Amino acid sequence: MKLHLSPIASLWLVVITTAGAQTFPLSERSLKSAFADRTGALVLIDTTTQAQSVYHPKIAAEKFAPCSTFKIWNTLIGLENGTIHSADEPFYKWDGQQRFIPAWNQDLTLKAAFQASCVPAFQALARKIGAEKMQLWIDKIGYGDRNLSAGIDVFWLPNPGRKTVLISPGEQAQLLAKLVTGKLPVSEKARATLREVMFIEKTPLGSFSGKTGTGTNEAGNYNLGWFVGYVETSGKTYAFACLLQGSNVMGKDARAIVETVLKENGYW
Repeated sequence: MKLHLSPIASLWLVVITTAGAQTFPLSERSLKSAFADRTGALVLIDTTTQAQSVYHPKIAAEKFAPCSTFKIWNTLIGLENGTIHSADEPFYKWDGQQRFIPAWNQDLTLKAAFQASCVPAFQALARKIGAEKMQLWIDKIGYGDRNLSAGIDVFWLPNPGRKTVLISPGEQAQLLAKLVTGKLPVSEKARATLREVMFIEKTPLGSFSGKTGTGTNEAGNYNLGWFVGYVETSGKTYAFACLLQGSNVMGKDARAIVETVLKENGYW
């Protein structure tokens, strides 16, 4: 594995390649413009060569609560465990409690619950999977620091005084790269269903899939935004993870950064 520093700003952009792999440095200008002085990191991995472009490598190596990006792996584990079976099956039975996101106040299929990021639906899924099987799968796929001690239905959700599972942007991107290339110990059927659930939209060059995540501080203010997933473009697949920190940042902001960078660098 080789590591190359961008000649423009070596502290901020690193390109990592395997032997013989072609590098694909992202435009420093597009990255700086997309992040707009906000604190964060972006990791993009060519899943064919395993070459990586990493913006702000120090932050990309730090571990954070995954927030709702864990729904990717909660879904995959539920599929492998046989708890759920298809994207369009009845998944969430609304309990009648009015919650602050209107889309949560109804019955939902698996795909609809994923797209609405319905927290109670995936908390219920985690409880059905159970702590023992969840830990088994977290260990098997090597998810973050593997710490589920906060509780089976909250271990991915940041909250004051709670020790969540922690994972870095680099680890998130690497796991997605393994997932899309079939290098995780999961079935093709489960991977296919997850791809269907994660799909967001077609692009001029392929397709775009992913999941946002948003965290809050002790005062309940938004301060953490994730967007992780993959883009299929011109016959190749690139896994990515973007993280933002700071006042009033959310997952939608991280997604906007990813979309901007992909478009401006020819991956969309």
